[in-house]
Amino acid sequence: MRIVFMGTPQYVVPVLEELQGASELQVAAVYTPPDRPRGRGREIEITPVKGAALEFGIPVRQPVSFRSEEARRELAAFRPDVAVVAAYGKLLPSAALEIPPHGCLNIHPSLLPRYRGPSPVVTAILDGISETGVTLMLLDEGMDTGPIVAQQKYGLSGTETALSLTEDLFRAGGRLLVNCLEPWAAGQLTPMAQEDSLATVTSKLVRSDGIADWTQSAAHLERRQRALTPWPGLFTQWENKTLRLLEVVALQGGKQLGESPGPQPGEVVALNEGDIGCGIGTAEGILGIRSLQLEGRRATSSSEFLRGYPNFVGSRL
Repeated sequence: MRIVFMGTPQYVVPVLEELQGASELQVAAVYTPPDRPRGRGREIEITPVKGAALEFGIPVRQPVSFRSEEARRELAAFRPDVAVVAAYGKLLPSAALEIPPHGCLNIHPSLLPRYRGPSPVVTAILDGISETGVTLMLLDEGMDTGPIVAQQKYGLSGTETALSLTEDLFRAGGRLLVNCLEPWAAGQLTPMAQEDSLATVTSKLVRSDGIADWTQSAAHLERRQRALTPWPGLFTQWENKTLRLLEVVALQGGKQLGESPGPQPGEVVALNEGDIGCGIGTAEGILGIRSLQLEGRRATSSSEFLRGYPNFVGSRL
């Protein structure tokens, strides 16, 4: 079976590896966005998927879009039986979707129709759900609206970050895909239409999503920190500088040093909780801080931070 794979970030490379490792499959080509200049030096950077494809010796194509007839003609020339899409970042018009005889299959990191859109993993962590999963679906021109081919559930421990959970879900999705490709092509799997009445849609992340709102509960802020790792992270302002909260834990009470009453939302207190040197008051509970990073400084433990900035305790964020 000839496969064309379309993807971009590092966390979908395991999907390509699963396809490449299956003896009954041939990855005829890899599609990924064009190289772009990045960083202060504006050096040209390739996508992680392109890097993996070059290591495997797979032909790489990087069209700006599939709106042009030339791009679609080139895709058809690879004679794909099916196209596999995983975090590609580009919409495929109907003329491109119709090229592979067995369609274009997409791996989506949620149990559709829940959490359609650009941030399904982040939203699942923010919602504090105990179970999510991965969906193999047949692409249409909508946003994650195509019929479902297969799904696999994934239990959550409550310690996942967006990065770790995304990696786990796409790894599971790659295995699910390889197991389904031959039955799909043989007509042994029947796609099921999504129940639109149950659909939820996520929104694109922006940097301001990472601003800590101390009128929320400590439990909510702990989930937000995990959900927004690696970007934009959870952060606040102290002495006109950005303070990134790198490792946090929700505490119901927190053993404060001294006899002071519970802190107000945003108030910093010293704590004696093992490796948690300080905490920040919230609407409900204390957000314990294990490590943090002040703008222009290196990341450090909260205990070490207090030794360098003893006036941090008692401040109001």
